[in-house]
Amino acid sequence: MALIRILLNAFIMAAELAAVAGIAWIGWRYPFVFAGLTVVLALGFGLWLEHRRLKHELPFYFDGAGPARFRFTYLVGGLEALLKSVLAGIAALFTFSGTDTDRLMWVAIVFAVTVYAGSATLRWLSLTFQATPSRWGYFRLSVPLGLLFSAGLLTLVQFGVFTAPSITDMGWKIIWDLPAKPNVEQVSELFFGLKQAFDDFMVRILSGLMPEAWARIAAIAISVNVLTGFVAALYASAISGLVRSTEKQLF
Repeated sequence: MALIRILLNAFIMAAELAAVAGIAWIGWRYPFVFAGLTVVLALGFGLWLEHRRLKHELPFYFDGAGPARFRFTYLVGGLEALLKSVLAGIAALFTFSGTDTDRLMWVAIVFAVTVYAGSATLRWLSLTFQATPSRWGYFRLSVPLGLLFSAGLLTLVQFGVFTAPSITDMGWKIIWDLPAKPNVEQVSELFFGLKQAFDDFMVRILSGLMPEAWARIAAIAISVNVLTGFVAALYASAISGLVRSTEKQLF
């Protein structure tokens, strides 16, 4: 019986890794499909969770919140879910869209590590504290995963996998290399370069106020790459929820 349990756990872990790898691969190879999936997933989570959150929050903000006020939770929750789904789709598209295939491959690897870290954390919270993966992941995991993703990209820059262009280089690229009507991939590549240039610029500025190591840590927190954490949290929530549901059925 113990052997069967070990084998089932190994199978579940392998399926979890395969799901994470598959999501990252879709993002790498089919960024528009990935963005569409992200919109659908974010909208589904939002419509399911936002109005439930508001139903619990309204009595905290408004004394004597009656049934009439609770009806607004569906309207406000729906609008919030729609807005977040659009923003998540845009973040997903700009994360994986571009013209440098090698760079995008590394971005996919960092994204996969981030999603797996989120899924494993949610599974641990569920097993230890009976946390609901979907709720905790949707509302609480975005910033930590965003910081992890940002740290991963900054680490690649430090090891020379990416090069951080200067502000001057990006200015010349915009003037001379960018077409009059750039496509999404070209805009995404330019946006990534601008993010890297901004992060490097902030490190240089902060290094004058604190040790360089602390400056790099601060740059991780203020990087635009942190926004990708919401996308990673969505997929981590979905995968962890499926894993925990499977475990409960099997064990």
